[in-house]
Amino acid sequence: MDNFWVVGGIFIGIIVLVALLLGLNFFSVWIRAFFSGARVDFTDLIALRLRSVPVGQVVNTRITAIKSGLPTSIDDLSTHYLAGGSIDMVVQALIAARKAGIRLDFDRACAIDLATKGTGKNVIEAVKTSVNPRVIDCPSPSVGKGTVDAVAKDGIIIRARARVTVRTNLDRFVGGATEDTIVARVGEGIVSTIGSSDSYKDVLENPDMISRTVLSKALDSNTAFEILSIDIADVDVGENVGAKLQAEQAEANKLIAQAQAEVRRAAAVATEQEMVARVAEMRARVVEAEAQVPLAMADAFRSGNLGVMDYYRMKNIQADTTMRDSIGKPETENGES
Repeated sequence: MDNFWVVGGIFIGIIVLVALLLGLNFFSVWIRAFFSGARVDFTDLIALRLRSVPVGQVVNTRITAIKSGLPTSIDDLSTHYLAGGSIDMVVQALIAARKAGIRLDFDRACAIDLATKGTGKNVIEAVKTSVNPRVIDCPSPSVGKGTVDAVAKDGIIIRARARVTVRTNLDRFVGGATEDTIVARVGEGIVSTIGSSDSYKDVLENPDMISRTVLSKALDSNTAFEILSIDIADVDVGENVGAKLQAEQAEANKLIAQAQAEVRRAAAVATEQEMVARVAEMRARVVEAEAQVPLAMADAFRSGNLGVMDYYRMKNIQADTTMRDSIGKPETENGES
């Protein structure tokens, strides 16, 4: 019996010691939650400690949520904390959305918080942008270009700069395209609108035509934002690129024509040289034929077909012909024929 009471006393002492330790660790947190209307069980507090979750932060965050009318459980908060999220920002974003009348549930807020982690943004900023719209410059100043340049049908460059007012679309924030996509789409719309204008004067007279055309294309589809307005901040006239291109084309055509003319000239020179060569060839043939005459005459003498008198008569005819040619030639300034 003595041993029984000793064992029982030790067991009771352990229970009392554990109770004292729990009381010292969790009593202040439990009592704060109890009187704040966000009652929590000791078992939940022990489970948080075993999972290495900061008990005080989770309980205080839940108290803030309950006091703001947001029913949030300890398990939801601890699960999001273990996933790497910020439970404080999530609850603050939920409170801000509730105050602004924006529908945002806990799961979506946690998804937005995890999606913005490491991007320099957070779920509170997303909610604030949904309440207070922000203005995006198009083109973005970060690209180093201040205007969007486009060419009208008359060849005149128009330089435009727009300011896009957007607000966060919380339903599409996770998985939606970023503001860079908005800027790119608006820039494309500006270029398309100016390019379809018959004259640059039409754009200068009605710059709002750009806003109307771009807004009608639903550029905010599948993005994390909703476009509220597109305002053309500045429109300037650039150079006449159409005339410049025509001048360059004319210069290119001139060079092509010169090249073709040079080809024809070279072909003509080659043809001329070919004709000169052919003339020389014909003259050589004539000389060759004339060289056959004495041979033929000698052969005629030997064969008796040509007599001496015939030969002299031929020579006389040649001499008469030469004399008539010399008489018929006109005299030169020096008196020579």
